[in-house]
Amino acid sequence: MIGFRILKRRRQVAPDLVERFRTVPVANVSDSMWRMTAGGASLRPLHRGGVMAGPALTVKTRPGDNLMIHKALDLASPGDVVVVDGGGDLTNALIGELMIAHARTRGIAGIVLHGAVRDSAWIRENDLPIYAAGISHRGPYKDGPGEINVPIAIEGMVIEPGDLVLGDDDGFLSVPFDHAEEIYEAARKKHAAEERKMAAIQQGKDDRSWIDASLARLGCDIAP
Repeated sequence: MIGFRILKRRRQVAPDLVERFRTVPVANVSDSMWRMTAGGASLRPLHRGGVMAGPALTVKTRPGDNLMIHKALDLASPGDVVVVDGGGDLTNALIGELMIAHARTRGIAGIVLHGAVRDSAWIRENDLPIYAAGISHRGPYKDGPGEINVPIAIEGMVIEPGDLVLGDDDGFLSVPFDHAEEIYEAARKKHAAEERKMAAIQQGKDDRSWIDASLARLGCDIAP
């Protein structure tokens, strides 16, 4: 029944592609998607640090309720990223240290939560990637409804089951399954170009002529 169901994930990004994406900053991937895709600036990394990458196991839950998140943690395979649309509500925390500890024993690669967490000090001391929109000491309910492995959207970014989910200190991003290979190639080239530019900057050889060229093209009036 729509609204309260658990589906099977039919496809997911390959492990070798996941590993290749780990070497590319999220910002470079975002640039390679024309800067048009984002999960919202409010979802921030709360863990100690580290890169997140893995196929999405998606959850849509009623705000304030974590029954289906518990089930998703039990269904997840090692390397999965559990991505939860909790409606952005921050009234009740949907996960805390006990659930995150369970996720670690399952080999889960990270949790993205459009909602709140609690036990934030414990989260900061650990390196399992956790991205959330806020913190609340108020706990959740466990009555449902909710859905697992359905398309969800977080701040306008659509995430389908099996899409690639990435995260670093700049935030998280979903890469569509059907375009992951081409986006990786574009992001790899972008990253290589930025490494060359950084080398030029450090050597004092960075070409800045593009700035005046852009101002001239745009018709900027510059006093003599």
